[in-house]
Amino acid sequence: QVQLVESGGGFVQPGGSLKLSCEVSGSIGRINVMGWYRLSPGNQRELVASITTFGNTNYADSVKGRFTISRDNAKNTVYLQMNSLKPEDTANYFCKVIGGRYMRDYWGKGTLVTVSS
Repeated sequence: QVQLVESGGGFVQPGGSLKLSCEVSGSIGRINVMGWYRLSPGNQRELVASITTFGNTNYADSVKGRFTISRDNAKNTVYLQMNSLKPEDTANYFCKVIGGRYMRDYWGKGTLVTVSS
């Protein structure tokens, strides 16, 4: 059974930093795209950042220049370094990967990030 476990969320003041991690375990086989989404009250789920097997990245305009996504293929882990955090970054952050024989979506359960003074 494939599992995605996020970690690294927490409480931080505006301007601070956090690094999220998402480790994929189980028999998933090849992983194609890995990404982070977020969901906050009153908003739709949005793509924060994604990264392909070859390292091509994509970011939401709201996080460009502040967040960096990376992955360690040997560890089946994706990271999200978040700098210069703002209150509007407060959300539940979910990891998603596309992989396996049929290239399906797999989701984590989320980790909460709260940015407040």
